[in-house]
Parts: sequence; C-alpha cells; structure tokens
Amino acid sequence: MVSSRTDNHNGPGPDARINASRTVALFLEMMSAERGASRNTLAAYARDLEHYCSFLTRRGCALGGAGSDEVRAWLSDLQAEGLAKSTIARRLSAARQLHKFAYAEGIVGDDPASGIAAPRKARTLPKTMSVGQAEKLLVAAREQALSARGKARLKALRMVCLTEVLYATGLRVSELVSLTVGMVSSDDRFITVRGKGGRERLVPLSPAARAAINVYLDAVKQAADIVHLEPAHYLFASGGKQKHLTRQHFALMLKHLAGLAGLDANTVSPHVVRHAFASHLLQGGADLRSVQQMLGHADISTTQIYTHVMPEKLREAVESHHPLNR
Repeated sequence: MVSSRTDNHNGPGPDARINASRTVALFLEMMSAERGASRNTLAAYARDLEHYCSFLTRRGCALGGAGSDEVRAWLSDLQAEGLAKSTIARRLSAARQLHKFAYAEGIVGDDPASGIAAPRKARTLPKTMSVGQAEKLLVAAREQALSARGKARLKALRMVCLTEVLYATGLRVSELVSLTVGMVSSDDRFITVRGKGGRERLVPLSPAARAAINVYLDAVKQAADIVHLEPAHYLFASGGKQKHLTRQHFALMLKHLAGLAGLDANTVSPHVVRHAFASHLLQGGADLRSVQQMLGHADISTTQIYTHVMPEKLREAVESHHPLNR
C-alpha cells in the first residue's frame, strides 16, 4: 500500500482511521512475545506512547495520519517542556519503534519517524561508591543480622543476602529481586540470570554471597517448617502481587541500611551498588569484556564508561591493554 500523505500533512490521509490504542497494544504484544521485553520495559513504552498518541489527538491527527511534521512538532513540545535529553531520546525511540512496527505490519503505508534524529545526549558518568563505603554497607547489614531476634532476624538475613549478592554480582535490581530458589541452588559457583531481551548469562558468586544465600535459605526453611508452608519459588518471596520483593521496597530498605552505615542515604541505591561492582572490578584488574558479560550489557561501549570514574593510571592501564582499544 502506498500512502498519498506527504510530510506537509494537510488533512487525514488514507490511514487516518487507524486505531492508535489497538496498534499500541499489538506493538507491546510483539515486544513481549518476540523480544522478551520485561514488564517494566513494557510499562515504560506504554507511558511514552500514550503521551505521543495524546499529542496527536490534541492536534486532531490520528496515528495513521501522522507525518514527519507531527513527529517533529511533538519533539519540539518535549524540548519546550525542559525534559532531559535522555528522556526525549527515549520517548522518540518509542514512537519510532511504533511507527516502524505499524509500517512493517502493513497497518500504515509509510514510516514518518524513520529519518528524525534525536537530540544528542551528554554522556553522564555513573554514580558509584568507594570500596570503603561498600564495605560499611555490608558490615551494617551483618551487624543487624547478628543483633536481630525472631521475625526481625529473618528480615535482617534477607537484607544481608540482598546486599551481598548485589555487590558480588552487579545484577540489575529487577534481576536481583526476581531470583528464584532454583537459580541460586543449582550451582555453588554461578547463578544463571535472565536479563534484558530474555538473554541468559552466567554470573559468578563470591564465597561471601554464597554463604549469605545458604544462611538465608536455611532460616527461610526453618520458618516455613514451623508454620507448615510450602517451599517458595522466589528467593526473596513476598505475599504481594508479584510474589517477590519489589524493586521499590528494596530501594527503600537499602537507603535505611545506608543511614545505619553512616552513609548519605540520598547517594545510595541498588543502581549505585551495581556501578560500584563494575568500577571496583576494573580497579582490581578485570578486563572490560568480562565485566560486560557479568553486567549483561549488549554493547561493550556501555561498559567502557566505567573506566572514566577510575583513577587516571588505572584507566590508562585498562584502556591500553584491552584488545578492543588497540
């Protein structure tokens, strides 16, 4: 099908009656089924596309009648709102992918967003923490577990397990809280993680992290035996809708722990600990490719940014000796 609509859109084209909500739903279904997008990723796409489709509606334009002028006008509106370049780029990416999908599926006759460039993003350095600060966090968790009694002890052991595993593996917070008992029980040395796009990777466990898992699992089993509960599927099981600890709850718990450790709670988050894992590995002499694989980065350039927060001599050593930089 060839569209008679031009970039200078002057009225409804042949695709003007395309149902935006239905097209977005089909797009999200494809992202879930074919690309393995996570629930959080799908929710982010849905929000961004709702904003885009609402903008088109306010202009009296249906999704199928949108041309590149409409996409550029939306982009100008986003910039006028003072949004961060990274946010604008993310929203534009969602709109691009929607139009590309609609065109590929034959829902519309052309792709008006394909040639529109996103604003250039200034690459920000990752926020991290020192080895000493990470150690304070872990010590605070262990001390809590030693002094806790009753139900509080089980929660304290869970926090020890969460922090030890996070700092030892650099998992994304969504990967951490959704670990299953099977993932951490099949091998003493590694855990198998399903990351973005459904990609699986092996991540090594430190002896301290393995010990924390074993102690926590023993405590969970003892508690379950007392009240005759069936073994839980998730390592950090919860009675909530997701059946496991939520990202938001863990982030709050981590900030509380940071305060107990004498750290600025505003500077500590699960993502900061993930950054610390990567930075400290590189400082210790690990190569970029290994760190990339452990973090689950699809592109090594994403991992490479961690070299910029290293001391100059260490950064030069990593960059001069790594084969990708020769």
